[in-house]
Amino acid sequence: MPGVPRGGVTDVHVHLQPFEDAHPGALALLKDRVKGFAEIHARLKDPRGLLDYMDASGVDRACLISYPAKEVLGLDPDLRVLVQYASADPRRLIPIGSVDPRHTRKPGEAVEHLASLGIRSLKVHPPHQLFSSNAYVDGGLPGLREIYSTAERLHLPVMVHTGTSVFPGARTKYGDPMGLDDVAQDFPDLVLIMAHGGRPLWCDLAFFLLRRHRNLYLDISGIPPARLLGWFPRLEEIRDRILFGSDWPGPDVPGIREEIAAISALPLSEELLEKLFVRNAKKVFPP
Repeated sequence: MPGVPRGGVTDVHVHLQPFEDAHPGALALLKDRVKGFAEIHARLKDPRGLLDYMDASGVDRACLISYPAKEVLGLDPDLRVLVQYASADPRRLIPIGSVDPRHTRKPGEAVEHLASLGIRSLKVHPPHQLFSSNAYVDGGLPGLREIYSTAERLHLPVMVHTGTSVFPGARTKYGDPMGLDDVAQDFPDLVLIMAHGGRPLWCDLAFFLLRRHRNLYLDISGIPPARLLGWFPRLEEIRDRILFGSDWPGPDVPGIREEIAAISALPLSEELLEKLFVRNAKKVFPP
């Protein structure tokens, strides 16, 4: 694959949800739009299966995302299972968990507990968890402030979904990345990862925010490689803060190797590709 580094690729966006427990509508969508979903789901039951797939895809490390989304996905995963799964190879498998401030009595303490278990980052998914990324500002969701402030203190990066979601029941309005303007300013020492770059509705706004806030990174997962330079034509300007993510096994994602190959075929500089696939992730998730 032209332009792909020989080693050290990190995929910051791999889903490891207990999808067998999902709402029927969400499960039906996955079966319809993820090619070979049953085989993939079976493979992911065993961390060795995932590690073999990573080897075949040219990926050294993967961030494994699991988060509660009771209303939309019907999921409330036991994150101890995720940590145990990642313990099969702690260097290569990086567990990313979540705390839903609407359903957690002491969200700050919950974040501390996850960190003590070995969770290395948090995921906030506004369209699936049904609140804006800055819902703490007007006092409506003070627990969200606790989550951000505790993560900042513990040096846990926080990934925030921006843009649309195709799952039944998702609320697209919460995918507006503008809320991250508040979060990035209110928690200046918190590393924020903007997942999906507001695709496809808010990419210009996402780029503005990325240039404005130095603690904000772009995870390009969920952006079709053929659309990447159309939606982010000035990608080279933020090459120090872009991260490769596949969103696998998400809807319409052909596979991790396929995503890497398609991105590598774009007219991007060797420096950008090296930072995108390898170096920037080492800053956010040190080996």
